[in-house]
Amino acid sequence: MKKNTISSSSQYPDRKLQAIAYSMDTLIPGLYIWLGCLKMRLGGSLLEENYPGTVHSFWGVGLVLPGYRIYTTYQGEVIINY
Repeated sequence: MKKNTISSSSQYPDRKLQAIAYSMDTLIPGLYIWLGCLKMRLGGSLLEENYPGTVHSFWGVGLVLPGYRIYTTYQGEVIINY
């Protein structure tokens, strides 16, 4: 008998996308770009091990400047799943 496997994105979060969400959420200066499988983070911070948030959009660009100025195409919220 064949065993079924579950590959839900909610069960296995994208760590690169979580690192982008964490860096934008904590307002750490950097340039953040995500488009499907392509995720780029210039600057920012390493992801904390227990950070539960992520970005819920297929594409976007974010720029965080010193002085807590943030410009982003992302209009949603960083969703935190506990």
